[in-house]
Amino acid sequence: MAAWCSMGLAAAALLLVGIAMPVSFAAAAAHAQPPAPPPTSDGTSIDQGIAYVLMLIALVLTYLIHPLDAASPYKLF
Repeated sequence: MAAWCSMGLAAAALLLVGIAMPVSFAAAAAHAQPPAPPPTSDGTSIDQGIAYVLMLIALVLTYLIHPLDAASPYKLF
């Protein structure tokens, strides 16, 4: 009877180790990966975006102010 109990404990321990080993290797492999590199940006795309916004503002202001100047009854120059 004691032989069956020890064989059952050995089988349970073997099953537990068989399940736990791949999980521990997978966790170790996941932690072993190097972190992703930081994004590289030299600022040119940000500068270009700011330039486009400023040009759009200038264009809108030009077309808003120009009709007011053309229809104005006052002679400034």
